[in-house]
Amino acid sequence: MTKALEGIKIIDFTHVQAGPACTQLLAWYGADVIKVERPGSGDVTRNQLRDIPDADALYFTMLNSNKRSLTLDTKKPEGKEVLEKLIKVSDVMVENFGPGALDRMGFSWKRILELNPKMILASVKGFSDGHHYDDLKVYENVAQCAGGAASTTGFWDGPPVISAAALGDSNTGMHLAIGILTALRQRDKTGAGQKVAVSMQDSVLNLCRVKLRDQQRLDRVGYLEEYPQYPHGSFSDVVPRGGNAGGGGQPGWILKCKGWQTDPNAYIYFTIQGHAWEPICDAIGKPEWKTDPAYTTARARQPHIVEIFGTIEAWLADKTKFEAVDILRKHDIPCAPVLSMKELADDPSLRESGTITEVEHKVRGKYLTVGSPIKFSDMKVEITGSPLLGEHTEEVLAELGYSRDGIQQLHAANAV
Repeated sequence: MTKALEGIKIIDFTHVQAGPACTQLLAWYGADVIKVERPGSGDVTRNQLRDIPDADALYFTMLNSNKRSLTLDTKKPEGKEVLEKLIKVSDVMVENFGPGALDRMGFSWKRILELNPKMILASVKGFSDGHHYDDLKVYENVAQCAGGAASTTGFWDGPPVISAAALGDSNTGMHLAIGILTALRQRDKTGAGQKVAVSMQDSVLNLCRVKLRDQQRLDRVGYLEEYPQYPHGSFSDVVPRGGNAGGGGQPGWILKCKGWQTDPNAYIYFTIQGHAWEPICDAIGKPEWKTDPAYTTARARQPHIVEIFGTIEAWLADKTKFEAVDILRKHDIPCAPVLSMKELADDPSLRESGTITEVEHKVRGKYLTVGSPIKFSDMKVEITGSPLLGEHTEEVLAELGYSRDGIQQLHAANAV
């Protein structure tokens, strides 16, 4: 079956997570992604957090499936020559080097365009060009702090909290993938390449837009009525941390279920939406709340919201999270069990849909990885194992026109 991005060749000069997450998405959908790595070491994540000695770490394997690996020393003239040839036949170069690294390598944007006027140069940055922190080195948690996520996560009486979701890294990679696809579409119209850049701060802030919404509402009226602090607490002039409150104006909270004393994930998330109020009352055995003026509207319920959640939690006390959800979903009540990574890994529905998939690695054997979160009606997304360091070097060089003797000369020069 033809994949959507077949025929698109991508030079992957990225490492760690944000860039590799971007290029892996494109590889899943058919692009030929050639991961260029330093001979002898490669991407630093190959040996970070290893669970099997001398095997590529899961950190690497889960971000680099469906790619080919080319080892190349671009500091050597022979290596530069290989890269020049690769640029000429490629469509996209993706990089997350520090500022000026490509220029120092001898591959400025001007030089890249000379080699290939149709090239799209896609870059991951910590901060946008011109930002007063644009020289600051950025990692996941730094991005979450700089993008507003940490200041609005956690409980109001505690410190800022980092999310376990990769809001700075994988999220930025997905934004960059969208940018690359957009630039490719524009190139179809203009015939010209261009630069595409996504900053980690910007990507985090894009996911925090509802908090920027709340800041403007707070500036205008001085309070946020859907936050737990209202009406009994107080607000400062900045958006507070709201615990587990819903961000869309619908009161929600994480509630204990049977077994919470020994199981740290024996909880459900429960949302009180207006249309579901009467079914909620029926489900938890409080039919009198359906007609009590103190509970019939969202505004009336807000002063009692802690009491309401307490009543629901008491109803949950003899039910597991799965039993509770099975009851509540029959009433069309928005809720979900708090699922652990182990439960997700073992979920047969996720295996069947391909959201979690088992693949083969030449050294570590079988391992689990994420599959495509996007499903297509007319394209099957197949996930393959990540490449060994330099596994496809000779294959790529042959495609670039190097003879067997030429490849041996590159090896002799330690350029590959």
